[in-house]
Amino acid sequence: MRKVEAVIRPSRFEDVKKALEDINIQGMTVTEVSGCGKQKGRTMVYRGTPTEISLLPKIKLELVVPDDWLEQVVQVIRESALTGQIGDGKIFICAVEDAVRIRTGERGNGAI
Repeated sequence: MRKVEAVIRPSRFEDVKKALEDINIQGMTVTEVSGCGKQKGRTMVYRGTPTEISLLPKIKLELVVPDDWLEQVVQVIRESALTGQIGDGKIFICAVEDAVRIRTGERGNGAI
């Protein structure tokens, strides 16, 4: 099993969610986060005063998938989140040792 964490633009979330549903991915955790990278933030004018906003709003998706689904999930997220501009986001992949469904006690791939 692998945990896939994707940090994407909020404007691309619905497209990514729909694309994941289309390949039968139903379980995910979604968190509103703030961050910065090469995008560096932006300058906004607040009450007539320029203000630097260094942390930009992003959406973080977390999914745990069987190993054989990994490449398809990564490709779907990448294609549906892509705008071609700096700030499109990142995908992180980690190994998952085990998973347990609390309700039934089921373990491993069956729990996800």
